[in-house]
Amino acid sequence: MKPFSFSNTALTVDRYREALADPAAGGYASFEGWVRNHNEGLAVTRLEYEAFEALANKEGERIVAEAIRRFGVINAACVHRVGSLEIGDMAVWVGVSSRHRAEAFAACRFIIDEVKHRVPIWKKEHYVNGDSGWVNCERCADHAHEHEHEGSRLEARGSSQNGKEDTAPSSLAHASRLKPHASPDYSRQITLREVGAAGQEKLRAARVLVIGAGGLGVPVLNYLAGAGIGTIGIAESDMLAASNLHRQPLYAIDDVGLPKAQLAARRLNELNPDVHVHTHERIGANNAVALLSNYDLVIECSDNFATKFLVNDAAVKTSKPAIFASVYQYEGQLQVYRPDADGACLRCLWPDATRDGIVGNCAEAGVLGPVPGVLGTLQALEALKLLLNLPGQLRNEMLLIDLLTLEQRKLKTSRRSACVHDASRSIEVPPADLEVALHELTPATVNGYSLIDVRELREVRDAPIPQAAQHIPLAVLLADSSALDPEEKYLLICARGARSKAAAEHLRAQGFARAYSLRGGVEGLSR
Repeated sequence: MKPFSFSNTALTVDRYREALADPAAGGYASFEGWVRNHNEGLAVTRLEYEAFEALANKEGERIVAEAIRRFGVINAACVHRVGSLEIGDMAVWVGVSSRHRAEAFAACRFIIDEVKHRVPIWKKEHYVNGDSGWVNCERCADHAHEHEHEGSRLEARGSSQNGKEDTAPSSLAHASRLKPHASPDYSRQITLREVGAAGQEKLRAARVLVIGAGGLGVPVLNYLAGAGIGTIGIAESDMLAASNLHRQPLYAIDDVGLPKAQLAARRLNELNPDVHVHTHERIGANNAVALLSNYDLVIECSDNFATKFLVNDAAVKTSKPAIFASVYQYEGQLQVYRPDADGACLRCLWPDATRDGIVGNCAEAGVLGPVPGVLGTLQALEALKLLLNLPGQLRNEMLLIDLLTLEQRKLKTSRRSACVHDASRSIEVPPADLEVALHELTPATVNGYSLIDVRELREVRDAPIPQAAQHIPLAVLLADSSALDPEEKYLLICARGARSKAAAEHLRAQGFARAYSLRGGVEGLSR
């Protein structure tokens, strides 16, 4: 007999009891849970039980094993009904055989309470008035109770030694506590009638790729793992910086300087060991299509426009749904691309991709931690709605939200006829050699670069660089670059690399073939 199992037919108690028999057993206890005709003042006509069996069987077996080990009993088992049950039908049976009856009593009660508390089983009650409702089967969350369960019977058979009856020692009191469970409990979301066992199985089978593990990506990753998404991919190449921590609570101060992708994968496995996490160092034109092809859904959480449009083009090419969000100071926007006949992509709204650094990312423009947290949470919610086919999904519209005023509005979007949505579309990316990575500026000057600092005067005064550089604020450079030599080799510098990259792109477009941006900016040099 299996330690824990489900049955869609009537429970056969005699057969179960025989399976637990053992010559060394001097005591036997069983629990039977029956379907009653009322619950919380409502008259009940019948019940329907459902379970997320893949997880429930594993957790049920774990509970029985814990009981055997904890109370030292010989054998134990539990069988739970699924399907439709009438009033008076047996819904659950627990049996325990042991050397003494005290341990059998304690283990039996422990098993039924833990099954009610931990195993994802829920029931739909049908009422006399014709209504019905799903009810979480969790009971007895606090082990220190003394009440009896309605609609149940506890049976004990045992023998005594030396003519004396056994009594339960205080060490076996029901007030004992368990260590945290090794597997997550999805019962709170499974209880939702729109989710149920079938929905949880969809989440377990889903494969979701998250681009970026920063301010947007952290809440997305947390909620996807918590929800039980079976496979999560993380595409992130950045190292954790101390300035990330105020908006990325997945990480700790001791993690600074370590790869975010590996840190996030480790945290997700700690949160939910049942989730398979794959890390990808970065997404680029050479691997975007192949990467997205391995997943059902992509959630774009980067803080730069080049990556957003790269992911957009790859999603169009692979016919994968994609969820986009972006943040500017206290404001955010959310959009979902669906690969259907009228699905609008990013290029339907912005035919010419906005250059990074013109609008500003979190590093350049500043941000309060909860702002990307809210937008990332909305991305996670849209992902679950899409995977579960829940109502209220964002379709051909963009959500705009101001987190200062809490005002929000939706803008209708439509597929632009001139926007090509087919598999032959090429993926557009900026030149691969636009950025230069350096730990110090001396090699740049030695190799013939002329340095241009595009920061504001205040920034230059607060954090000067030791090497000689022309100071041309970004706005001035964008307005007029005629003073520069198109044949010269320039390295543009800003605080964190976004504005200098925008300046380099601008100069390239003006014919400056050797204009480069310092990746990571001045702050990158200090690290």
